[in-house]
Amino acid sequence: MAQLSLSRRLRRTPFSDGVEAAGVKAYTVYNHMLLPTVFRSVEEDYRHLKDAVQVWDVSCERQVELRGPDAGRLMQLLTPRDLRSMLPGQCYYVPIVDETGGMLNDPVAVKLSEDRWWVSIADSDLLYWIKGLAYGYRLDVLVDEPDVSPLAIQGPKAEDLVAAVFGDRIRDIRFFRFDKFAFEGTELVVARSGYSKQGGFEIYVEGSDLGMPLWNALMEAGKNMDVHAGCPNLIERVEGGLLSYGSDMTDDNTPHECGLGKFCNTQTAIGCIGRDALLRVASEGPIKQIRAISIDGDAVPVCDRHWPLMAKNKVVGRISSAAWSPDFNTNVAVGMVRMTHWDEGTELTVQTPAGPRQATVHENFWI
Repeated sequence: MAQLSLSRRLRRTPFSDGVEAAGVKAYTVYNHMLLPTVFRSVEEDYRHLKDAVQVWDVSCERQVELRGPDAGRLMQLLTPRDLRSMLPGQCYYVPIVDETGGMLNDPVAVKLSEDRWWVSIADSDLLYWIKGLAYGYRLDVLVDEPDVSPLAIQGPKAEDLVAAVFGDRIRDIRFFRFDKFAFEGTELVVARSGYSKQGGFEIYVEGSDLGMPLWNALMEAGKNMDVHAGCPNLIERVEGGLLSYGSDMTDDNTPHECGLGKFCNTQTAIGCIGRDALLRVASEGPIKQIRAISIDGDAVPVCDRHWPLMAKNKVVGRISSAAWSPDFNTNVAVGMVRMTHWDEGTELTVQTPAGPRQATVHENFWI
């Protein structure tokens, strides 16, 4: 099997020593950094995530910092979600769109203060788009990538683990809110959020030198909680309908096609650069949309390219992510389906590398 040639272009993270010591078996490349994808096996990691607690190196969720008097205006330029009521201490899931309404990213915006924001991005070079807008609109704002590396704590025992390190006050944080907690003399932003449906927190580690001390403190505090190093899990994210930018959606898709219309306040998000295009989409409605798909038969192969969804001999969509779910005893998948075939219970055929399989459309994901 061909191997990935490492170089300085693939950046290590503040937690790489801990990840390697934990026995990481596979990586992917995400925002020019290494993102672990497997420790024991995808299936074992899945079971442990649902039963215990894991520490994830998600430093690849790079931050774009907006700082200055026009930071809020720039943030609203980026997204069709109305941010006027957002307060410091809140996190918002925000579709980022271009002038055509196409998705450029689906980050979490972290409002630190009225004039300082972090945009915690998915896999794309969004920094340059934001810098270009700031320059083009001549805004009084500094746009840069700070030395901030998120560390996620996910799983049903996540709250107990972070409380053991940061204190019980952390239990008061509400979903998609954050507060600051001291660790070795530094105040760290800790948010109740994360890329799983099992519950947990994301710690925004400001300063690479704190990486391994925090990793080690969490591992030591979690010994009696069966803590393990982990990573975003394919099976669990597909069950929960957590989309992957670049895999399940690209700039060819609008937020409405991605099922993200509820995060678009197009009528009131005045200033969004893609607002006019999205107003047309909102009035007409999408002609295709993300759906949950179950696929019959044994476990499907890795979905490393789109698989056509067929109705008789006509292509009516495609599968972008798929995995065998032990808990639901079927293959679960994410698919983009045309409106003529997206209704609950519609039966289709998916062309997998292992041959054609019967598939069924669902309006809702499994968890």
